[in-house]
Amino acid sequence: MKNILKLEELAEFALGIFIFSRLDFAWWYFPLLLLSPDIGMLGYLVSPKIGAWLYNLFHHKALAITILVFGFTQNNQVVMLVGTILFSHAAFDRTMGYGLKYEDSFANTHLGKIGKDKI
Repeated sequence: MKNILKLEELAEFALGIFIFSRLDFAWWYFPLLLLSPDIGMLGYLVSPKIGAWLYNLFHHKALAITILVFGFTQNNQVVMLVGTILFSHAAFDRTMGYGLKYEDSFANTHLGKIGKDKI
């Protein structure tokens, strides 16, 4: 089951690349911005609860899709770029096994434990 979910996330990442290819930005914007949603991890400097909340906000696909669709309806390439990067990053993270975070620990995700706390 885990491999099927990873393949699904990989397909969503490919969709993000396709959507990006339809935008009017140089190709190098995609790899440059792809890790930018991880800024949400800074919340862990305050507390695990704030960290989880911010991380999950920046990695929630429904928010990414909402931003992308809003950008499309407004014909705003920059807003579409933001939505595409958020969506693509979330799919890429989940392909790598990083899920949405629970409030007790960065290592406790909806996909299971990650890192040294995996046991």
